[in-house]
Amino acid sequence: MRDMGPIIGTHDLLLVTLDTLRYDVAAGLLGRGRLPTLASVLPGGVWERRHAPGSFTYAAHAAILAGFLPTPAGPGPHPRLFAAAFPGSETTAPGTWVFDAADLPGGLAKAGYHTVCVGGVGFFNKLTPLGSALPSLFAESHWRPSFGVTSPASFEEQIACAERSVRDRAEPVFLLVNVSALHQPNHFYLPGATGDSRATHAAALEYVDRHIGRLFALMSARRPCLVIVCSDHGTAYGEDGYVGHRIGHEVVWTVPYGEFVLQRGEWT
Repeated sequence: MRDMGPIIGTHDLLLVTLDTLRYDVAAGLLGRGRLPTLASVLPGGVWERRHAPGSFTYAAHAAILAGFLPTPAGPGPHPRLFAAAFPGSETTAPGTWVFDAADLPGGLAKAGYHTVCVGGVGFFNKLTPLGSALPSLFAESHWRPSFGVTSPASFEEQIACAERSVRDRAEPVFLLVNVSALHQPNHFYLPGATGDSRATHAAALEYVDRHIGRLFALMSARRPCLVIVCSDHGTAYGEDGYVGHRIGHEVVWTVPYGEFVLQRGEWT
């Protein structure tokens, strides 16, 4: 397990949640050489297979932002990178960064971080009390319709927002980008498609891969950056008759995960 002691305070933190991304689709594209940017940074050039902490966005992000990242798929217990101070925790290890707060953004704020959320799907839209719950954990949060699931250029718009928020900050930054592009509807990423499918889901991930280097360049220009790129949960496209998520199906619970450090100036 990575020792978080030397990381906190010296590194920026970037958490990219690829909303609804399935492990099988992500691993298949990587194996066929269709994700060159991600292949260049993922350890060993592969995704780690993990289990989601929830079956839909709100539940999964509430867990992730309390320190419960997707869990390695093998038998545990598995030590965590981040953990709230909690008596009896079996996944808090010597290398875990323990924070005295109810959520990770709050703990990092106490440690001197500026916390930024660039939302994507509806649970980040700040249009309702529920859509404001997750963004309210951050000192700075952003959402607009062009970041949402119906926008074919959503990820590019989100990155532009992150650039405006982060570039001139002197203090360490914790940046969450909830990427909406993988979520239905995603048919517009595959020319000629008239409906959503595993193929259009895959095309959406290829779109993300074409642009995510810009996000890596932003964060590595400032100081070393610990990057976590993962899915919050998967989604079904007709398997066993299921469509969507918030269900207990293997394609929903099995997600890709990657964790790595970008050194300052490493990504240009």
